[in-house]
Amino acid sequence: MVFTTGTALLDAIVLSVVSLEGTYGYKITQDVRSVVDVSESTLYPVLRRLQKDGYLETYDMEFQGRNRRYYKITSNGMILLDKYRNEWIEYDKSINKILLGK
Repeated sequence: MVFTTGTALLDAIVLSVVSLEGTYGYKITQDVRSVVDVSESTLYPVLRRLQKDGYLETYDMEFQGRNRRYYKITSNGMILLDKYRNEWIEYDKSINKILLGK
């Protein structure tokens, strides 16, 4: 893809993926990578930052003899995600107006 993914957009995508269902790191990376070209080494710091900022929380569960870290969106994370979604709608309209003449 020729367009770069900024921090806010990546945060919004990660929060959206996690909001659909509490999920673990590898699954999150696969879901995000299905829509944007980003490496795992980029995504794990995003997950840690969102957790540190109180938008995600984690819990560990055993899976096939190993601990797996799961992520869950917090109420503050949902507030931020709603803000991102509303801003995306306006951004999309503005860009489409210029690029597509809509």
